[in-house]
Amino acid sequence: MKTLVVLTGAGISAESGLQTFRDADGLWEGYNVYDVATPEAWERDAALVQEFYNMRRKAVLAAEPNAAHFNLAKLEKYFDVHIITQNIDNLHERAGSKNVMHLHGEITKSRSSIDESLIYDIESWELKMGEKCALGSQLRPHIVWFGEAVPMIGSAAELVAKADVFVVIGTSLAVYPAAGLVSYAPVQSEKYLIDPKLSEVYGISNLKVIQEKATTGTDMLLQKLTLG
Repeated sequence: MKTLVVLTGAGISAESGLQTFRDADGLWEGYNVYDVATPEAWERDAALVQEFYNMRRKAVLAAEPNAAHFNLAKLEKYFDVHIITQNIDNLHERAGSKNVMHLHGEITKSRSSIDESLIYDIESWELKMGEKCALGSQLRPHIVWFGEAVPMIGSAAELVAKADVFVVIGTSLAVYPAAGLVSYAPVQSEKYLIDPKLSEVYGISNLKVIQEKATTGTDMLLQKLTLG
């Protein structure tokens, strides 16, 4: 069975009503990202950061996977599918995808402020100040903030390097280090880019562009990969 690796970004979740990226004006849901999504913001006003992510978590739990998420899950009948996502929601998992790697963390989980290996599921939408890890430190969202290292990037690169088919969906390929993953795809592998705004990416061999939104584009991809 061939290995299919998919890199997904905000575009796939946007069709479920979620905006999970930094907008061009530097605001995220009306907040300056540096006030709510950096280690410095946490040090300065942890309660504000918690409130922001509680609202994002509430929105994620209210959202539903869309056709693009379900289409990727359907591909598991035909390929060994691995999804690498820049998104912090759990829509891939809820659509049925079994192998999902979250580069930027998971909003439905919390972790220790002093030991990042201590990770916990959040039972509802709210993570409260005063909730502590086993070591006694305040729990924070299990999110990779701006300015923090992306611990899974090495594993993601190794995975892309094994791809027989590599697909990029709903990401501008402008945010590093995730954008650099494209360069690890084998030269001979089939490559697909699904995005309504991007018409081409220079310097990538065997690349086919599907200039559509994620739902429509993955419909086309499913037919292409399974029917030829």
